[in-house]
Amino acid sequence: MVIGGGVGGCSILYWLTRLGWDDVVLVERADLTSGSTFHSAGLVGQLRSSLALTRMMMSSVELYRTLAAEVGLETGWREVGSLRLASSPERLEEITRQAGWAKTFGLPLELISAAEAQALFPPMTTDGVLGAAFLPSDGYIDPSQLTFALAEGARRRGAEVNTGTRVTGITVTRGAVTGVETDRGVIETEIVVDAGGMYAREIGTLTPASAPITPT
Repeated sequence: MVIGGGVGGCSILYWLTRLGWDDVVLVERADLTSGSTFHSAGLVGQLRSSLALTRMMMSSVELYRTLAAEVGLETGWREVGSLRLASSPERLEEITRQAGWAKTFGLPLELISAAEAQALFPPMTTDGVLGAAFLPSDGYIDPSQLTFALAEGARRRGAEVNTGTRVTGITVTRGAVTGVETDRGVIETEIVVDAGGMYAREIGTLTPASAPITPT
């Protein structure tokens, strides 16, 4: 079971079904994307500080390219590329290293001049810009549309999505989850994923576990 109908919870549900799980259910206290998802910026940058995160973002972009066609719902994916600007020698050295690092992952990050960057994004000024790095496969997506598309993809593979369903308790027997209590009845389950976002800590208090998250 997945608790939370934001982009995180629906992504988990989608990938569980992609892995062959067909007995999974998601519950959301209100409507999908009604928490922090709907006002997210939706910017998708792939080059991160670790190999694992970078590969995860690259896999995400691969999914975004095909998800709309798979489920018949628009995701808002726009592969417009991203620019990293350098206004100091140190920053220029950093993005030069990033370009070399990106190529080891197969990312087409290329070093370009300030004028070339301005040609790609005319509103910018080149004052003080020493150079830039351009990654054409970065982009942006509509978080709400993505969430609904992920939920639809999961449904098509057998998952159940229940909105308007508030979790009121989690039954733990001898250290293991056995069920989740909701305002619409009890759901038997051996695994619970807390994807409650800003409410993750509140959900965690229903078990002996702790979710160290504090909304600000």
